[in-house]
Amino acid sequence: MTPEQIKRIVEGALFAARAPVSVERLVGLFAKDELPRGDERHAVRDALDAIGAETDGRAFELARVASGYRFQVREELGPWVGRLFEGRAPRYSRALLETLAVIVYQQPATRGDIEQVRGIAVSPSIMRTLLERGWIRAVGHRETPGRPTMYGTTREFLDYFNLKSLDQLPPLDEIKSLIEPRLADEDGADGGAESEDQAETERQAEHQGPLRMAEVVQLPLAERAEDSNSR
Repeated sequence: MTPEQIKRIVEGALFAARAPVSVERLVGLFAKDELPRGDERHAVRDALDAIGAETDGRAFELARVASGYRFQVREELGPWVGRLFEGRAPRYSRALLETLAVIVYQQPATRGDIEQVRGIAVSPSIMRTLLERGWIRAVGHRETPGRPTMYGTTREFLDYFNLKSLDQLPPLDEIKSLIEPRLADEDGADGGAESEDQAETERQAEHQGPLRMAEVVQLPLAERAEDSNSR
């Protein structure tokens, strides 16, 4: 099979897939001897590199995330493309985003860790929402009285936020500078009011496209998380 044929098959599979596709799965699409023997992965990676180069200047790009490769609309076009989904875009509460951020930056984290950072009890509906979305999972139990469950993030979390690994997470001080103006606007609009029960509504909402990771971490959380690192 020629490199051009391999590239067309890989490209077609990526367009048809509803989730990121790993190199291993792409290799598995080919029958024996359709790829160069002993160099199957390299042939598929060459095809991916060629496809990625061909998307330069296009409205979409070939992105690599934790679970594999996918086509996605370029981030700078989000404000326009997002209007296609205005009727079903969710609004995540500050409580849910802060809870997620504590787990992201301090994992493995228990409910007690989250409550210590946020200074408020964790709503069961928020934890249920994060678990049902597949953004977090139980990763073990801490060897302390009661053996509380520890939570960490998943590949689905990385995929959703367009990350290949946790190493790509921005530092908290950088997020603080990005989020500060946005929080000022929101606090002015709602008076700082917050409802943990809003997570139940969010659980039922259809998600829109991937968010920027900077949109997850709220300014007050960043300040408190930095203080809690010494515990």
